[in-house]
Amino acid sequence: MESSAFSERLMEFGLTRQEAGIYECLLEEGKITGYETAKILGISRSNAYNSLASMTEKGASYLADEGTTRKYVPVPLEDFCKNYIRRLEETKQWLSAHGPSEKRHVEGYVTIEGAANILDMIRNILFRVEERVYISCTRNYLLLLIDEIETLIRAQKKVVLITDQPVHFDMARVYIGEPRERNIGIIADSRYVITGEYGEGSMNTCLYSGQKNFVELYKRMLANEIELLAIKEEQESLRCGA
Repeated sequence: MESSAFSERLMEFGLTRQEAGIYECLLEEGKITGYETAKILGISRSNAYNSLASMTEKGASYLADEGTTRKYVPVPLEDFCKNYIRRLEETKQWLSAHGPSEKRHVEGYVTIEGAANILDMIRNILFRVEERVYISCTRNYLLLLIDEIETLIRAQKKVVLITDQPVHFDMARVYIGEPRERNIGIIADSRYVITGEYGEGSMNTCLYSGQKNFVELYKRMLANEIELLAIKEEQESLRCGA
């Protein structure tokens, strides 16, 4: 049974690959027996019935008894997603209340690999910003962070962006510099830095640290670039006004 993009996404909500395919089938058919499911998807009846039973436990389907015939109907997609997220939120709250005390290791260096992991780390850093953040990356990558940047601005945090193409955020300071290519760098509250490259293969790596000397070094490097860009802006403004 081949997986569709829809089924692949469903797997992020706790369904196995086969269950995701069956759930997609249920949505399309509305009401269906295990036998019909097996026939449509080309799987064994035992696999179909086992998956449907598991899906009922996971909150993805309901059992609709019609006399001697057992049919299954899908839990509406919106309800299924909301229920899953609600359970995760409840679990998160329990874990936060009962988990062991965490020892933070911000003084060292941590390597973050993988585009999704890098983006998650960046979003978490931006979520924890207390006063100010400096972000250096391409305009295209900035567009992935629109919600986080706008949230910081609404909270009246200082936001400085160094990028390679014009971009507009109310109340954010934007500097346009040389092409960023796949380089990215962020310094938050003069305490944490993440820097590196995102892309394919070995280029998909960033370094995260709260090590004081490293933070200060990166801070000075970014400050020097901003100073040069500010001088360039002033010179261009003078030429335009001449």
